[in-house]
Amino acid sequence: MTDQRKLPSLSPQERQRYARHLVLPQIGEVGQDKLKASRVLLVGVGGLGSAIALYLAGVGVGRIGLVDDDIVSLSNLQRQVIHSTGWLGRPKVESAKHRLADLNPDIKVIAHNMRFAGASSLDMASEYDLIIDGTDNFQSRYDINAACLQVGIPYVYGAIFRLEGQASVLCVNGGPCYRCVFPEPPSEPVMTGEQAGILGAIPGTIGTIQATEAIKILVGFGSPLVGRLLIYDGEGMQFESIELAKNPDCPDCGHRARL
Repeated sequence: MTDQRKLPSLSPQERQRYARHLVLPQIGEVGQDKLKASRVLLVGVGGLGSAIALYLAGVGVGRIGLVDDDIVSLSNLQRQVIHSTGWLGRPKVESAKHRLADLNPDIKVIAHNMRFAGASSLDMASEYDLIIDGTDNFQSRYDINAACLQVGIPYVYGAIFRLEGQASVLCVNGGPCYRCVFPEPPSEPVMTGEQAGILGAIPGTIGTIQATEAIKILVGFGSPLVGRLLIYDGEGMQFESIELAKNPDCPDCGHRARL
C-alpha cells in the first residue's frame, strides 16, 4: 500500500525495537520501512479496537488515526484493555492515544473524538491506506464500507457476539464489499453487548486477526481474507472459513452503483 511513497529509513532505536521483524522473511527491512510509511484509520477504540491499536502501534505502523466519540466507563475495562481506571469518564481516543504513545513513541497517533459519518468521514479516509473496523453497529459498518469504496482502500472487517466472532477483508481486488455480504441490517432488533454479554477475551482474538490482516496488506505478503469470512467459535474453539462472492447487483459496489 505504500509502494508509491518514498520509504523512510529506520533509526538505530527502531532497528532494535523491530529486531524480531527484521529477521522475518515476510517482513525484513523493506517491510518494516513500509509499515513505518503506512497510515491506518481505526474506527472504534473499544474491545476490538484495543487489540488492533496495541498491535499496530507495537509493530510500527507510522500513522494511526483513532475515531470514537465515546468515553471510558468501568464496564469497558473487562475487555477494552487499552484503557485503564485512571481514564474513567474521559474520551476513549485520548486514553488510547496516551497508551500508544507510551508503547511506541516513534509513531504518530491522531485522535478524532467524533463519529465516523458524513462528508468528514470521506475526507478523513482519503488520508489513510486502509480502514479497520472496531465498531459494534451496522450503520457504522455501512458508512465505513461506503468510504472505502469511494476512496479506493481496503476495509478490514471484524465483529463479535458473546463467545463468537468473525473477520474478513472487503472492498479490494474485485472481492465483495460489506453490503454484498450483509445487504440490509437485520429486520429484528439485535441485542447489544450490554444485553447479550461478551467474554472479555473474544474481541482480543478477533482484533488480533484484524491487525494481522492489516499488516499483511500493508507489507504485501500472504493471503488476506479477501472473498472469505473467517468465523470463530470461542466456546468450541473452532474456526471456519466461508467463501464470499461479490454481488453484481450490489447497490454499493455492483453495476447499479455506477448508474
